[in-house]
Amino acid sequence: MNEIICPHCDKAFKIDEAGYADILKQIRNKEFDKELHEKLEAAEQEKKSALSLAEAENETKRLKLIAEKDTEIIDLKNKINNFETQKQLSESELRKSLEIQIKDRDAEIKRLSENKLKLSTKMLGETLEQHCEVEFNRIRATAFPKAYFEKDNDAKTGSKGDYIFRDKDEAKNEIVSIMFEMKNEGDDTKTKKKNEDFLKELDKDRTEKGCEYAVLVSMLEPESELYNVGIVDVSHKYPKMYVVRPQFFIQIITLLRNAALNAMEYKAELALVRAQNVDVTDFEEKLEEFQTGFARNYDLASRKFQTAIDEIDKSIDHLQKTKDALLGTNNNLRLANDKAQDISIKKLTRGNPTMAQKFEDLKSSD
Repeated sequence: MNEIICPHCDKAFKIDEAGYADILKQIRNKEFDKELHEKLEAAEQEKKSALSLAEAENETKRLKLIAEKDTEIIDLKNKINNFETQKQLSESELRKSLEIQIKDRDAEIKRLSENKLKLSTKMLGETLEQHCEVEFNRIRATAFPKAYFEKDNDAKTGSKGDYIFRDKDEAKNEIVSIMFEMKNEGDDTKTKKKNEDFLKELDKDRTEKGCEYAVLVSMLEPESELYNVGIVDVSHKYPKMYVVRPQFFIQIITLLRNAALNAMEYKAELALVRAQNVDVTDFEEKLEEFQTGFARNYDLASRKFQTAIDEIDKSIDHLQKTKDALLGTNNNLRLANDKAQDISIKKLTRGNPTMAQKFEDLKSSD
């Protein structure tokens, strides 16, 4: 028997094993349920706490991610803004650079155009005829003191050239005569003429006025590679005729006059030698050699001028080449003139003792 005290009345009473076991079972079930309930509540609370903590952590992570993304967005926006700013600055600098380059190019084109205008003598208020006349009169007193260079006003035959050049020696023998025609054409001229259009009439004027040579001073066909060499021999079409650019107006007169002077001297000497029945074979060969050398240097001088014109039309980088080409032209002209001046009876009779002796005899008899 088990004795149990009542918790309400404090009386003791006895209960058998079966009843005690039943009461104990009830107590245990009640305590177990209570404990289970408490544990379940605790677990639920713990679950809630864990969920709250997890939510809090997730929220923290989410907020952190949001903050990081916001920072990245701000950084990207700053980079974009910086890129746009740099792009605008670069575009602005590029535009400025292009504007400077365009301005420089325009200035260079203007400078080269002005240079070409000066080179071509197409100056304001000055015609090609006036230019040639001024150029000739500028050196007339020193280079051609006995020369005649005037307008051709004789139209009796129905036509006339522009100018006639005649030069005489001390004995008033005519050295050389040249019929000149000047042709200029502005850029705004509608009908473009060619140099060849005027050659036939020029040849006719030369013949009718009794001139030995004919020269067309022309600014026509400004892009022609042929005529831009400066001096062009067109004697294959018309005898003793040349087409020149204005830059070579004085040079062509000088070349033809010097050649004629030397030719007169050689002809006079040759006539004298022939009158003495002297063998002049070697003499004639040397004369021909001189003429060939003269023609070669003349041709070199003419072709050099093409280089000058081409280089002026290109760019400033080639202006040095232009200078070299012009220097080369002057050098070849100088060489040609030197050869013309350097020929003498002594040189021509070198290696020919017969002729040398004859000339000595002629000098002695004189």
